[in-house]
Amino acid sequence: MVVASFLFFLGVFVVIGLSSVRQSRHTKQDYYLASSSVHPALVGLSAVATNNSGYMFIGVIGYTYATGLAAIWIMFGWILGDFLASIFVHQRLRKATQHCDEVSYAGVLSNWYGGKHDALQRLIGIVSLVFLLAYASAQLVAGSKALQVLFGWPSWGGAVMGATLVLAYCWAGGIRASIWTDAAQSLVMIVAMGMLLVVATLSLGGVSESLTLMSSVDGFLDWFPKDLVLPGLAGGLVFAVSWLFAGMSVIGQPHIMVRFMALDDHRSMLRARAWYYLWFIAFYAMATAVGMLSRVYLGDPAAFDAELALPTMAQQLFPPVFVGVVLAGIFAATLSTADSLILSCSAAITHDVLPHNIENTREIKMITALVCALALAWALLNQESVFSLVILAWSGLASAFAPLLLVLCIGRRPGQTLAIIAVLTGLGVSLLWRFAGLHSVVYEGMPAMLLGLTVLLAGERLART
Repeated sequence: MVVASFLFFLGVFVVIGLSSVRQSRHTKQDYYLASSSVHPALVGLSAVATNNSGYMFIGVIGYTYATGLAAIWIMFGWILGDFLASIFVHQRLRKATQHCDEVSYAGVLSNWYGGKHDALQRLIGIVSLVFLLAYASAQLVAGSKALQVLFGWPSWGGAVMGATLVLAYCWAGGIRASIWTDAAQSLVMIVAMGMLLVVATLSLGGVSESLTLMSSVDGFLDWFPKDLVLPGLAGGLVFAVSWLFAGMSVIGQPHIMVRFMALDDHRSMLRARAWYYLWFIAFYAMATAVGMLSRVYLGDPAAFDAELALPTMAQQLFPPVFVGVVLAGIFAATLSTADSLILSCSAAITHDVLPHNIENTREIKMITALVCALALAWALLNQESVFSLVILAWSGLASAFAPLLLVLCIGRRPGQTLAIIAVLTGLGVSLLWRFAGLHSVVYEGMPAMLLGLTVLLAGERLART
């Protein structure tokens, strides 16, 4: 019954994705941007489903399971940072997409004011390709973990199934198929999380009893993490502010921002953002609550993989049909991000990295298949946790691209050489910060993005003097 329920929802998603082929115009513009004709509700739901991926179902819930109430600062910081960045960026990015007539995120950033900056576009394309592939592999791993727990499938089973399904509807309809399935997946995701929150709370005796059980776990209801370098409120504020930069990092994610680039009209951006943030707040709050409940329901974390908390709890709490719904929600979350990442990688190759753009849609689809195979291979060889791999990719992309995008949105015109220096500076600082272990003090995107902005603003000012 669990398998039947799970496969039913997956079948629905595939049918939705494949049906998008009826509206395909068989052009590169349509394959990568749906001819910039997407309704604001679909843009908002697709963007938020892509953002709240297997990272939310597997990574965030696992982190909350291990950390406790202090994980709430990630939620506040992330959503607030995301919102603040959107005020300055989303509508301007949509206008620039129309003005420069580019189909990729790298193309728009490189040619914001017209002209051609091939070296910058190629650099952004290469960086995007590497980190988005890592990100895509993490999504396939997240889905595979869930299937391994609930069905006892081999560790490679979910990754292979996810890659196959993603390729099927990306091949059929490109970004339009991805957006349509994302919108359907977003509904299953939020229903699955809501069901688990209600049933888990009731199983523990209600809200009051759940809080009592949480308080019995040493430090679980502390407001700030125990391992902060700075003690007390000061350390907590630094922790929260650094995660605000993690939220702002969304503007550096090509696979998410391309959704807003595909909007039918820049004047519809307010409605798209309303759909996005209402869903985002509700889902993240429920995910954090479920993560906390999982700790008291499942017990000692020493002998348990925290990233398996949600699927394990679902299996213990729900009858088979509803276990299938929850699992479909988890798997849908991984697919909704994986398809976006794979399409963005494909765009990076066909439009940004290669010396000559590929225009033939059949050749573009072959590149998409190649990217999907590479992401699957990485997933099968991956030894990192979903949480750490996603944060590494997320911070690397944001550190490289967000400073340049912000500067462009406020009307500055950095030259190609200066922009390349800023991209490499932000990326380098981010990687060095993480590999030095300093990310346990401050999220690496914060110093990297600030330094990237400093390079751009100071360099442009020196160039004018």
